[in-house]
Amino acid sequence: MSVAANTAHVRPLTHGQRVFRWRLAFLAAVVLLLELYGWYGADPTAWVPVSKIMHSLYKDVLSDSKIVTALGWCVMQITVAYVLSIIFGVLIGLAAGSTNFNRRTLFPIILILYVIPQVSFLPLLVLSFGLGSAAKIAFGFSHAVFPIIINVVSGMRSVRELHLNAARSMGASRFDTIRHVILPHMVPSLFNGLRLGMTLNLLGVILAELYVSTSGVGYYTKLFAEDFNPGPLFALIGSLAFIAIVFNELVRIAEHRLTPGKHKQTAIKTKKAEQP
Repeated sequence: MSVAANTAHVRPLTHGQRVFRWRLAFLAAVVLLLELYGWYGADPTAWVPVSKIMHSLYKDVLSDSKIVTALGWCVMQITVAYVLSIIFGVLIGLAAGSTNFNRRTLFPIILILYVIPQVSFLPLLVLSFGLGSAAKIAFGFSHAVFPIIINVVSGMRSVRELHLNAARSMGASRFDTIRHVILPHMVPSLFNGLRLGMTLNLLGVILAELYVSTSGVGYYTKLFAEDFNPGPLFALIGSLAFIAIVFNELVRIAEHRLTPGKHKQTAIKTKKAEQP
């Protein structure tokens, strides 16, 4: 009787919980396959089991103060480049999309700069900023700023003319129109640009680390690769992947909190799913 009563009070899993469990199961299966491949099918100079990679993470990466410092500097460079790309991307996007004249004159120039392979700017950035952190920040910035600009302009173009006319008819200034009408409507498009910008920002900083670094993460990555030492190499790559996951998760949380109505809709769906 008590078992039946307890079973009746068990709440069914929500959609988010089911998705999370499937993700964990998929990741566990991938890790298991890689572990078996590392023991029974891989070349030991190119791949090692996941258990040995985890051992190398603690033995060769986290225990080395120089590598930990390099990872800390990498996080700092990614953060600074991303913050600068958000500031300049939003400002330039608002300027380029504020009027039809600006969209026809400035926006095509931005698109031309965006389609140029960013790696071609790396020698110029090295000549301008040297081999230190400034060049890596600038290279990450050059990767991230263009997607943010393009998505800001796209979000501004998605605002209905009816809403703009209504704001003008009620005496709203240009600043008030941007703040109360344009910005709320462009938030979803803006966060699309922020997610893409974060991915490209990580790519830019890590590429700069690989090509111009003399003591950073890129230097140690090349060192382990040239020594055919896959354990610490993949442990270091996994550390970079973890940093990327954390940054992207922060962007996702910010999107969930700041997108108008999205948090409220999620709460309503969760309550409906919990109802019997």
